[in-house]
Amino acid sequence: MSSPPVSFRLARSTRTRSGVALVVALLAVLLGGLLVGLLSASPVSAADADQPLAVGDKAPDFELPVQGKNGFVTLSQLNEQGPVVVVVLRGYPGYQCSTCKRQVGNIINRAKALAAALGDQPNRVLLVYPGNESSAELDRLATQFIGGRRMPDPLVMVCDPGMEMVKSWGLRWDAPRETAYPAAYVIGAGRRVEWAKVSDSHAGRASVEDILKALKNL
Repeated sequence: MSSPPVSFRLARSTRTRSGVALVVALLAVLLGGLLVGLLSASPVSAADADQPLAVGDKAPDFELPVQGKNGFVTLSQLNEQGPVVVVVLRGYPGYQCSTCKRQVGNIINRAKALAAALGDQPNRVLLVYPGNESSAELDRLATQFIGGRRMPDPLVMVCDPGMEMVKSWGLRWDAPRETAYPAAYVIGAGRRVEWAKVSDSHAGRASVEDILKALKNL
């Protein structure tokens, strides 16, 4: 009488266990790789996600030309001396924005209050005028926008030719006859956003009182 085919059954069982083990090992490697990727991935910044900077974000630095002058303003240098207010206008979307003019007029009228809240230091409130034009042409348009008004301390208007600044801050309004979403920020120590208000329309902008309240709460 012949012996039962024990060896065959053992070989099949071994191959089955080996196959299961191989599948489990492959799954473990794949899942482990995904987990490591998720844990090691750096958080997406507001600019990377194409979203406006929000409270707690670190504002990307910028160096922008001052309207009507040969000088430049660098955010990080100003920020070393204290908080900085950044107001992003619509700039030149093909015409001079009347809502921007009213907003800037209100800011100019409250310049003394803003100066007091910012320690009477110059160039603490940056009005950003963006546009696709060249630096020289955008400066001309910004000068036209201001008209005969004088920029009192602590206000300074800067131009953003090519809209590099508004892109890096996640504020690019990519639509016909648009430039940037109107926004206002209070930038605290280390270029951290302490307060922000961003509008998704031409209206709904930060008032001077909003900004003064945010400065008071620093």
